[in-house]
Amino acid sequence: MMEVEGSSTSMNRAPDQSSFLRSRRSKALYQFKQQKLPACKPVLTPTSVITVFLLMGFVFIPIGFLTLRASRDAIEIMDRYDVECIPEEYKSNKLSYITDASIPKNCTRYLKVQKYMKAPIYIYYQLDNYYQNHRRYVKSRSDQQLLHGLEYRHTSACEPEESSNGLPIVPCGLIAWSMFNDTFTFARESTKLKVSRKNIAWKSDREHKFGKNVYPYNFQNGTLIGGAKLDSKIPLSDQEDFIVWMRAAALLSFRKLYGRIEEDLEPRNVVVVNVMNNYNTYSFSGQKKLILSTSSWLGGRNDFLGITYLVVGSSSIIISIIFMLLHLKNPRPYGDNSWNKKSLSG
Repeated sequence: MMEVEGSSTSMNRAPDQSSFLRSRRSKALYQFKQQKLPACKPVLTPTSVITVFLLMGFVFIPIGFLTLRASRDAIEIMDRYDVECIPEEYKSNKLSYITDASIPKNCTRYLKVQKYMKAPIYIYYQLDNYYQNHRRYVKSRSDQQLLHGLEYRHTSACEPEESSNGLPIVPCGLIAWSMFNDTFTFARESTKLKVSRKNIAWKSDREHKFGKNVYPYNFQNGTLIGGAKLDSKIPLSDQEDFIVWMRAAALLSFRKLYGRIEEDLEPRNVVVVNVMNNYNTYSFSGQKKLILSTSSWLGGRNDFLGITYLVVGSSSIIISIIFMLLHLKNPRPYGDNSWNKKSLSG
């Protein structure tokens, strides 16, 4: 009998607990709908506002100096080569030079190292006045085809580079068709520098966005050749320079990673760069630059973040000083609504 009574008591207690929980939930929901939940409503007094702006300034300015220092620690060498690599007789007609396949495009540039550069030294190419963010250009690709290859047939978005000679193009689209095709080799005096072009693309792109069994097919076989050609024997997931190019830039000036120099460079070293100046930027007044850069704990050289912190911190301190002077000149005690009475009486 005792066991039966205990079990019946526990059974009666369970409905009571569930009904209690339901009532609490409904009460909380009612308070939420009626906006009666507890809330923090800080009163912004002049003192608290001035203190907040001062604290922002004292925090942001040191962070700005630290990030600016980290940015300046990254050594960078930049060389614009698109103009200098044009032969003298073609200076006035650059377009005929770049479109004539019979003219040799090789060019030699000399980069002098001013400060010690510790490996790895990142190699970038930079394109200016190049609108990779144009709507039609950005849409002219097929992510499903890049992942599945010829199995995916719905590639109408790739127009006008969807097919050639009646056969589908893999990879299709204007972005792939216009791939950058300048090449660089590097030497120090007479010794060739060790350059790695592995792991220059994002790991997530290599593993999840480009198929391991997808090979270029019928690519750059049309009458109008755009940029680089791809090796039809290597899957897209292993052609990292192509993967880097397919990540479209948001601004009209952008850099893309070309490779890494795996040797240190000493001050007063001269790096000899042999350039194959193949890529046509002359038809739209674009610019091409080669950059060698080290990195710091913040990344490459970019002063924007440090300057932003300094501007925000300095502005906060200036605003706090202005508020402080106004408060000292015309103090108004908390809760004083005399200004409202004067306006009503007037």
